[in-house]
Amino acid sequence: MNITSVPVTKSVLNSKEAIAKELGNGSVWNGGGLNLPKSALFGTDGIRGRVGDFLTAPLAVQVGFWAGHVLKAQSKRSGPVILGQDSRNSSDMLATALSAGLTSAGLEVWNLGLCPTPCVAYLTQVSEAMGGVMISASHNPPGDNGIKFFGENGTKLSSELQKQIEAGVRGQTNGGITSLTWGNYYQRSQLVKEYAQFLQQPLVSKESLGELPLQGLRIVLDLAWGAASVLGPQVFRDMGAEVICLHDRPDGDRINVDCGSTHLHALQTAVKEYGADMGFAFDGDADRTLAVDDRGRAIDGDYILFLWGQKLRQFGQLPGEAIVATVMSNLGFERAWQATGGQLLRTPVGDQHVHAEMMRSGSMLGGEQSGHILCRHYGVSGDGLMTALHIARLVREGGVTLSELIEGSFQTYPQLLRNVRVEDRERRLAWQDCDALQQAIASAELAMGDRGRVLVRASGTEPVIRVMVEAACPDLAEHWTSNLVIAVERHLAA
Repeated sequence: MNITSVPVTKSVLNSKEAIAKELGNGSVWNGGGLNLPKSALFGTDGIRGRVGDFLTAPLAVQVGFWAGHVLKAQSKRSGPVILGQDSRNSSDMLATALSAGLTSAGLEVWNLGLCPTPCVAYLTQVSEAMGGVMISASHNPPGDNGIKFFGENGTKLSSELQKQIEAGVRGQTNGGITSLTWGNYYQRSQLVKEYAQFLQQPLVSKESLGELPLQGLRIVLDLAWGAASVLGPQVFRDMGAEVICLHDRPDGDRINVDCGSTHLHALQTAVKEYGADMGFAFDGDADRTLAVDDRGRAIDGDYILFLWGQKLRQFGQLPGEAIVATVMSNLGFERAWQATGGQLLRTPVGDQHVHAEMMRSGSMLGGEQSGHILCRHYGVSGDGLMTALHIARLVREGGVTLSELIEGSFQTYPQLLRNVRVEDRERRLAWQDCDALQQAIASAELAMGDRGRVLVRASGTEPVIRVMVEAACPDLAEHWTSNLVIAVERHLAA
């Protein structure tokens, strides 16, 4: 049935009028009846949490409604909101609820269906869309999900606009709304093909004489049962690669489970078993990737940044010889890049911080150790498929193996990262107020001096405290990591 042909009944009109009357006192769209946390709804990567607990359909409806009015107020465009989703079992439910809120705000929604997060960002940027939204919890387990918004330029919605959405949900404002109009909803899955063409176009050179950019390469892809399951193999094969796939069907029960960019063992085994040139593992929404070289070794975002940075610098495409990375990036990477005459600009964890610093400094390449890589020559957001395609082409054009490129780059310092589960959201986000933990951190930093560094932070995407210790000596890193993990478990997780 064409949804635009559904007649508007008297009961619908009455409901509309009733809702409009209630907007002033906030009794309808103010989070009433929702289990809203005291802490902020939006974290470092949108709204994310356990489905059915914190993240529910009623919350998604209200978030959609208020996001719709915020987008209308700030956008110079009058087009639709572009919606995408990953393969989680809850994604259809949340996409439907969010669309109900957006159309209740009078916006038109174009649903792409299953697609990578950067597909939403790209199509939002190049179309007349006033914004975009992705339903995904990225690398999180199947029971989690999330809502991530993009502005009309394809970048993540600013923290200020996120606060405005949250203020509406919490009933702290009525946004000046006095009446309602209904929007329309359409399926637009065919637009994903335009994103695929966008990925491939930069790889094809006029001098190739018909030869495909990845011809002759055997590549293993771990699609994590997620958003890139269909598109990933297609774009690599179109570029000439022989592709071997792992976890390559959309599966909401298994997304990210012992696979993908957070669990590389299956990919490492497959690369060696099939004698592949390399492998790439994506997370659930394919906005990041990690690689495996031809020897089966894990290649993280630091190595990807170093190799891609060298290539861009060779062609004069790296202003100021600068790469933007986060506080998590390895000291070995930083010192090796500096030794070549480059500079490394560090930011807090989160690709939104990386993007902000890139815009501030005019840098063209940045990213995270976890595999979120942003290259402004080719896009506005972290893009796992884009990154993997360019690294594969770099190997083919260089005429050497990926392992040889890695051997000629840098040696990492021993770095240990432990995740300590802290279910209590309020205690987790207020970890800096824990005096006992602060004393433990101070002791570690004093003992290591300039031989190492400590980074403790609350994850913005998972219910964990991340403890990272980096030191010149592996035993030193192990000792202080263990001490800090015990402190978190004793004083926050208990």
